[in-house]
Amino acid sequence: MIPRYSRPEMTVIWEPQTRFRIWFEIEAYACDALAEIGVIPRESAKAIWDKADFVTFDVARIDEIERVTKHDVIAFLTHLAEFIGAESRFVHQGMTSSDVLDTCLAVQLSRAADLLIADVDALLSALKMRAYEHKYTPTIGRSHGIHAEPTTFGLKMAQAYAEFTRARERLVEARREISTCAISGAVGTFANIDPRVEEYVAHKMGLTPEPISTQVIPRDRHAAFFATLAVVASSVERLAIEIRHLQRTEVLEAEEYFSAGQKGSSAMPHKRNPVLTENLTGLARLVRAMAIPAMENVALWHERDISHSSVERMIGPDATVTLDFALARLTGVIENLVVYPENMRKNLEKLGGLIHSQRVLLALTQKGVSREDAYAMVQRNAMPVWRGEGDFRTLLGQDKDVSAKLSPAELDELFDLSYHFKHVDAIFARVFGKA
Repeated sequence: MIPRYSRPEMTVIWEPQTRFRIWFEIEAYACDALAEIGVIPRESAKAIWDKADFVTFDVARIDEIERVTKHDVIAFLTHLAEFIGAESRFVHQGMTSSDVLDTCLAVQLSRAADLLIADVDALLSALKMRAYEHKYTPTIGRSHGIHAEPTTFGLKMAQAYAEFTRARERLVEARREISTCAISGAVGTFANIDPRVEEYVAHKMGLTPEPISTQVIPRDRHAAFFATLAVVASSVERLAIEIRHLQRTEVLEAEEYFSAGQKGSSAMPHKRNPVLTENLTGLARLVRAMAIPAMENVALWHERDISHSSVERMIGPDATVTLDFALARLTGVIENLVVYPENMRKNLEKLGGLIHSQRVLLALTQKGVSREDAYAMVQRNAMPVWRGEGDFRTLLGQDKDVSAKLSPAELDELFDLSYHFKHVDAIFARVFGKA
């Protein structure tokens, strides 16, 4: 995490003070449950809350203790005992460190998921707004980067909306799957702690009990979570690359907003570069890179080892903070995107009508021409236009084989741009629902 690509709402989830607060709540709720089933005195459980509930944990002091103990949870418990006093003997009864660490990570990831879902909601709102704004703005569709057939800029935005709707669904499922609690003790047998404690803590922390843990929550859950973040990041990149291509000088159908006083280059004062979407492409690479170590964490030794620990201390904050920033940045790009319908129209006309070649092909087949012959007739008139040697409509009209099958009026009708947009309403209804 670096401040340049971080937002405070997400970074606070991963700050030491937040982590220690969650650790304390796990321990304190466990004491409440132990008191409820008669394992420890009720007044002791209450005293733990009274003495520590509003404490600001001394991170430097915990670090100092850890330098001696070489164990982070023990260092925290030692610090906790310093102001709880005698009742601290009841803290961590029958628990193991992973009960605290894994349950805390589940809380942090579920909170992070909530922010990411909200980020996607904001992006969806921006995409929907721009989709309806440009529902019928004609533009060229490209395959292989080459002009294909007409579409609308609204359909481009609608496609992105549908993709991020799926992203939201995946995040909701990833949040559900990661939100489990394990308070099951050493090797997960509940030998020294009642399963009712786990159920109580899970309820209080907004989690569900892990059906069966070893000494850790199974890491396939975490792998699925980070894989989901990677897929969402790939969707961010797909849309970012679309905008980057549209901003190229030779295309210039849309571009990132360029604010007053902004500079594009230290050397060339004329430059207006797609820096935000280029940045998003880079950030997406980082988030995707964190999915592989999460998957490698699944295979732990027997009931547990800590080979996953160092990985998660890094990818937990980094993946969620980075994706949070990327989604917010992409939302800003879409909201402020400058769209040039006149350039879209110029680009549509750049190939002299070739974008209507399929309609001519199909019309000839409807007149009884074989598909192979129709293709040859259309292509022999298209290739000169591709080389800049004429206009497609004119050449077709001069071709005796074509004119024998299609009248001038019929040819003219085949070059009607609006033909391609007759199902836009139906597509929008599928994506956004019927009005």
